[in-house]
Amino acid sequence: MHIHILGICGTFMGGLAALAREAGHKVTGCDAGVYPPMSDQLRALGIDLIEGFGAEQLALKPDMFVVGNVVSRARLPDGAPKFPLMEAILDAGAPYTSGPQWLAEHVLQGRHVLAVAGTHGKTTTTSMLTWILECAGQHPGFLIGGVPLNFAVSARLGGEGGMPPAQVKAQPAQRAGDTKPGACPPRRPPLFVIEADEYDTAFFDKRSKFVHYRPRTAVLNNLEFDHADIFDDLPAIERQFHHLVRTVPPSGRVVVNGLEESLARVLHMGLWSEQSSFGAAVSDFTADGPPHAFDVLHRGRKAGRVEWALTGVHNQLNALAAIAAAHHVGVDPAQAAEALATFQNVKRRMELRGTAGGIAVYDDFAHHPTAIRTTLDGLRRSVGAGTRILAVFEPRSNTMKLGAMKAQLPWALEPADLAFCHTAGLDWNAAEALAPLADRAQTAPDIATLVAQVTQAARPGDCVVCMSNGGFGGVHAKLLQQLQKP
Repeated sequence: MHIHILGICGTFMGGLAALAREAGHKVTGCDAGVYPPMSDQLRALGIDLIEGFGAEQLALKPDMFVVGNVVSRARLPDGAPKFPLMEAILDAGAPYTSGPQWLAEHVLQGRHVLAVAGTHGKTTTTSMLTWILECAGQHPGFLIGGVPLNFAVSARLGGEGGMPPAQVKAQPAQRAGDTKPGACPPRRPPLFVIEADEYDTAFFDKRSKFVHYRPRTAVLNNLEFDHADIFDDLPAIERQFHHLVRTVPPSGRVVVNGLEESLARVLHMGLWSEQSSFGAAVSDFTADGPPHAFDVLHRGRKAGRVEWALTGVHNQLNALAAIAAAHHVGVDPAQAAEALATFQNVKRRMELRGTAGGIAVYDDFAHHPTAIRTTLDGLRRSVGAGTRILAVFEPRSNTMKLGAMKAQLPWALEPADLAFCHTAGLDWNAAEALAPLADRAQTAPDIATLVAQVTQAARPGDCVVCMSNGGFGGVHAKLLQQLQKP
């Protein structure tokens, strides 16, 4: 099959492209401003990328156009379509589908899907769970909205029946009713771990992406208001999470954060599957100890111990979620905890980009006030009170651009000693929103001004954390370059 992917450089669509290529399909794609790291990963796989969404791409005549949710029926100021290729597809009656729908039909069918949902920590928790299963010899397939450092790729098909592909043919098939001594155990479906996003599927399918995945293990990590561009309020998102819960079979399991009232409301709407909880004092899985070194308790009894380089209570909860989900597919909690000792996190999750002039510059994906707060809390716990933290951020997500959470920013940035906000593209007054921080906060209309402000304020021993869910104008490299100057 030849598929042509519209919006191929997004993390989800790029991962889908890699899976399709690995499965033997011909894959091409297009995007606006074809950009790394996904463009580099795709070209390395031999996938041809086309710049822009020109209607001439209809001549490729693929078997299916796979449409990312970046595509819309929007018009430019002059009335021309923003996505001419989509208009040509519709006019021609050419076959098209969404990314989640194609994935469900061509990759997830017949697999045991472990889906990780939540406002925060989806990428990290999905990566943790995948690594646990890998260390347990399960060789899972996965699709992650980032690049886990343990794997160096964002997606792969994985093995059949939980075994590496090279070993599958050596396993005899199980015959119905075969109970002879020494008979092979029933082959279970291959495992596939996926980051389950609640954002909408496509312009023609406004359901959340995750309703397509039909998981047997569903992790509900946390739930707050987000995506103000498509959801009116928190109850609207809770309803979508409940749609996910409705798809879990009776023999499946919902793994839920016991600390979240919003998730309790989701389950109160109905639950037809097994349930496992984590986080709260009376949960199935709890932690005893600080986030960097803690015992894992299963129903009150020590079942393992995690000692690793990660910090922050949020990562401790992510670990419990991953351990609980792995338990559903037969991984002992002690083995899961041991695997996390070698977990290397994900690119752009407190990733050290470099040190210059005695100043460490980190990159982090935080794009929601709660994520910003937990990132800074974790760093503060790690470096102690004597080290200054400089938070450099841009409100780039659609929710933040709308100003829906601007009132929470002073709270989010409170653990930092200084805060610097990039204000380009905002329709609300960032300086006014950050006024409660007084002289601890500065705003900048462009990257050059932002870099100058941070460079002037920073001093040896500081930690600078750049937070955005985009490229942030290459601010990390620019800061390191400037900080190197005498």
